[in-house]
Amino acid sequence: MRSHQKPLEVKILYRAGTDQEPYVQIITVEEAKRRKSTCSYNDDEDEEQTEDFMPDLKHKSLLLDDTHVEKLAHRLPARVQGYPWHLVYSTQKHGTSLKTLYRNLSSLDSPVLLVVKDMDNQVFGVYATHPFRLSDHYYGTGETFLFTFNPDFKVFKWSGENSYFISGDTNSLDIGGGGGRFGLWLDSDLYHGRSNSCSTFNNDILSKKEDFIVQDIEVWAFE
Repeated sequence: MRSHQKPLEVKILYRAGTDQEPYVQIITVEEAKRRKSTCSYNDDEDEEQTEDFMPDLKHKSLLLDDTHVEKLAHRLPARVQGYPWHLVYSTQKHGTSLKTLYRNLSSLDSPVLLVVKDMDNQVFGVYATHPFRLSDHYYGTGETFLFTFNPDFKVFKWSGENSYFISGDTNSLDIGGGGGRFGLWLDSDLYHGRSNSCSTFNNDILSKKEDFIVQDIEVWAFE
């Protein structure tokens, strides 16, 4: 005997932007109405999208607010999206020492996010495909990128001009390079820093001025 069940009415949610992967979800019309009735925002799809991209921070950040985290989460490679963020180094907790930073990251096997706040209260940093370590040569891949929130959020991806992604010794940590100019440079005491436009990322200066004094640093791992 043939069934005369009423066909299920569905609604397809689709969103695509320049800074994120296309997003598709199929829900029932009833569910769409329920979400709209219970959502206090004008655009419930935007709110749902925000929740999807808000990662689980296992520790409280002193440098990143929710807006910072959301914007960065949108730009992370797909392979780390959805992983919890763990704070593996903080100058507030571990002191100001590049050696300590290396030591805290020595057992990691995941990308890391280094966040700097300088004395001008500017927030910027780097997503690195490999944890920072002592090395006599550059390492990392083209997924590495620089970012700044000053004055607006900007990401500077690999230009393809060279492969000077990450290099570190006991004296400094260097991100990006070419012609003696670093996208981000930090000294051994994590006190003095510098940001230049470099050919690796063709980036703007991340801070207000090329030479800056560090206020705080955090390093987050994804695992």
